[in-house]
Amino acid sequence: MTKKALITGLTGQDGSYLAELLLEKGYEVYGLVRRSSSGNVGRIGHLSDRIQIVSGDLLDQFSLMDAIASAQPDEIYNLASQSYVPISWTQPALTAEYTAIGVSRLLEAIRRGKPDARLYQASSSEVFGQPDESPQNERTAFRPRNPYGVAKAYAHWMTINYRQQYNLYACCGITYTHDSPRRGTEFVFRKITNGAARIKLGLDNELKLGNLDARRDWCYAKDAVYAMWLMLQQEQPDDYIIASGEARSVKELVECAFNCVGLNWQDYVSVDPAFYRPDEVVQLVGSTDKIQKSLGWKPGHSFEQLVELMVDYDLKQLSDG
Repeated sequence: MTKKALITGLTGQDGSYLAELLLEKGYEVYGLVRRSSSGNVGRIGHLSDRIQIVSGDLLDQFSLMDAIASAQPDEIYNLASQSYVPISWTQPALTAEYTAIGVSRLLEAIRRGKPDARLYQASSSEVFGQPDESPQNERTAFRPRNPYGVAKAYAHWMTINYRQQYNLYACCGITYTHDSPRRGTEFVFRKITNGAARIKLGLDNELKLGNLDARRDWCYAKDAVYAMWLMLQQEQPDDYIIASGEARSVKELVECAFNCVGLNWQDYVSVDPAFYRPDEVVQLVGSTDKIQKSLGWKPGHSFEQLVELMVDYDLKQLSDG
């Protein structure tokens, strides 16, 4: 029998890669899309004739119930949220509505309308904030230090509570930073690869960045969504960290990207304090021991391969454009 999957956040980076993966595996794919996002289909344009769009919004309980009743999904992947950390400081209440309370609405819609559906909830390494141990694992205490992290922590624990209280098959994937050519240029990884490509092509002569010493655990979004799918194929639901398992600094990323285009980064990169995050998180790196041991998952691309892949993409896009 053909499996059905409902994806929220379909038009985002992860949603588009996940839709591709599920279609390859023979799923019938439904995407929950807000009316205001219906024109924002750039990442899924090539899939539009193979995906069924259902209207809905994490702010509206009844639209979620209607979407689930219509799609009758076997699997639900909640990838929708206000996910840009700086915006969470300027719009904390809206971030909480989508990223936290929206998950409560979705869980309740599943409980009432399709309690046998399997749910993947996108958690985030931002829940750890300034952790007291490194690397972090699934038992590390949550200490979020921005409104987005706080909202994700709420969503994470609500998902676990619904799993325990109502016996729902619900999993949380604590994803660390994952990037791809489909990532927006407001995110630092893509900002750097795009910036290096623009400078190489003579379109810019400077790249302004924030804290070069900030360290992140980066992996490829395509590898991350495979882990999400894998989590819902297990006999019992559980929570896992999805990460590369190694921390790299923004400076290393800059060096690697400029090396890809044969330039010395120090000639073009300047530091602007305006790009520093409030309460900068500097030591987030995830332990992949559990997911490797239990699911056999590990990243399929190294840090260097990801940087090269994205620089090459940006060079081609800018040259063709």
